[in-house]
Amino acid sequence: MGLLRLLVLAVLASEPRAAGGAETVGNSSEDPIPGGCNLEFDLDIDPNIYLEYNFFETTIKFAPANLGYARGADPPPCDIQTGRGSRWRLQYDVYQYFLPENDLTEEALLRHLRRMAEVPQVKASAVKVVTLTANDKTSVSFSSLRGQGVIYNVIVRDPFLNTSAAYVPAHTYTCSFVTTEGNCSSLGRVSSKVFFTLFALLGLFICFFGHRFWKTGNLKLFRDDAIFWVTFSCIAVVIPVVFIGCLRILNILTCGLVGSYSMVLAIHSYLYTSLSYITLNVLKRALHVDFRGAFLNVPFQTNDFIILAVWGMLAVSGITFQIRRERGQPFFPPHPYKLWKRERERRVTNILDPSHHIPPLRERLRGRLARIKELFRKEQPAGERTPLLL
Repeated sequence: MGLLRLLVLAVLASEPRAAGGAETVGNSSEDPIPGGCNLEFDLDIDPNIYLEYNFFETTIKFAPANLGYARGADPPPCDIQTGRGSRWRLQYDVYQYFLPENDLTEEALLRHLRRMAEVPQVKASAVKVVTLTANDKTSVSFSSLRGQGVIYNVIVRDPFLNTSAAYVPAHTYTCSFVTTEGNCSSLGRVSSKVFFTLFALLGLFICFFGHRFWKTGNLKLFRDDAIFWVTFSCIAVVIPVVFIGCLRILNILTCGLVGSYSMVLAIHSYLYTSLSYITLNVLKRALHVDFRGAFLNVPFQTNDFIILAVWGMLAVSGITFQIRRERGQPFFPPHPYKLWKRERERRVTNILDPSHHIPPLRERLRGRLARIKELFRKEQPAGERTPLLL
């Protein structure tokens, strides 16, 4: 939706209701003027919020405000002085408002834009993310939530006069309505859907059978260090150190949590869910250097509660199933210390074991030194020699 349409929507949202003879709410001469000190954009006074987004982050920019002044009077200078009598005393509250999940209709957008048009409505409906001062850069970054409608607005406050005014709201779904594949109505491409669906099936297998089949760190393919560590880093989950002494339960918990979470990623290919950003935000942080400055707010709505319940039930079911399945089975993986201790006792008590007759360490070291000396000893000539007779 273009800038012109946003301006029209903002005007419509601020119009009074017809019933009851309501009057238009105007700004007084003491209210700050949004965009009144514009030096970057096209308009002399520009109250608009400019929005840009990519896969990683969504950035909003706006022009600094100026102090209020009476009609017909000259506006206060913007950058001549920086004291309490200038626009440098103004503060900017940045608000974020999430639209209902999976509702991309224009009717919903118009209805919720009215809640972000005026100061009292913005404060009552939206969430304040950050407060900027005049010394800060008038630009704020957020994590991009593809397919989730978000409205942004800024309220400029004059703490000296206790007055405020709102900018023109801006909104985005961080996706396109015109592309044929991967648009707002279909969040994932066909290839992404196929990949995450197969990944979810693998995750379900890991969730219910992963512990016993983890012994596949024996296939020749995984003997290569690069392949093994890349695969392991993709499916490993850090569990509190308290479980480090219980390797079986540690592995079962990891399989249950990671395997069931793959269903969340698969669902995100078909339907928006904020739970997928548990991993996507980490991935964005690893791939995009500037992402560390973005705000990571996400909405937690009805779909997320349902998917969270499904994830929890799958995880608990998988963990319970594997614990009951492993009951009475030999430990896998075996505890390294117990394995070493058992092997040591076997060698001590079993005289038929060849390792039982291994010489002590001191004698083995002497034998090795003797073999090393043999390498440097000169070879004796073969046959006999007759001494020279004088």
